[in-house]
Amino acid sequence: MWRKVGESGGTVKLKTIMFRGNSFHNLDDKGRIIVPARFREVLNQSSIDGIMASKMDGAVVCYNFEQWHKIENRILSLAVKSENMRRFRRIFIGGAFECLLDKQGRILIPPALREHTHLAKEIVLVGVLDHFEIWSRKNWIEEDAKLQKDLKDEEIRNEIAVLGL
Repeated sequence: MWRKVGESGGTVKLKTIMFRGNSFHNLDDKGRIIVPARFREVLNQSSIDGIMASKMDGAVVCYNFEQWHKIENRILSLAVKSENMRRFRRIFIGGAFECLLDKQGRILIPPALREHTHLAKEIVLVGVLDHFEIWSRKNWIEEDAKLQKDLKDEEIRNEIAVLGL
């Protein structure tokens, strides 16, 4: 999504309200990270200054509170009450934490999430449109290498080609 932010000299400037791009950061000794300004701008669209964080695919996944509420409502509305869905709810929702931004634009990543996702000093924040992810630098490099290898597979390339890329 884009929003109009004003005009200068007849040119309309558009700003994104999605999470995009990636950046390398360091956790401080207390497990806090400074959220990049471009991500804070997206979070400012929310009524609460912070995120809901959980774990998925070896990373910490971070949603603004409105997006998180939509996820919870979708999960609740599912007719399927399979064992797999119960287990997913238990781990994903049960392992979620509220992480509020402090005055310096930092969030504290709870120890349980840091431990589970192997977050140490060097981390990578990755924008994924409606949310962002926090990866250990080592795991992010491995994930990137895995995708580069997978892109050699014709079936995977065909899936991506549907996007017009």
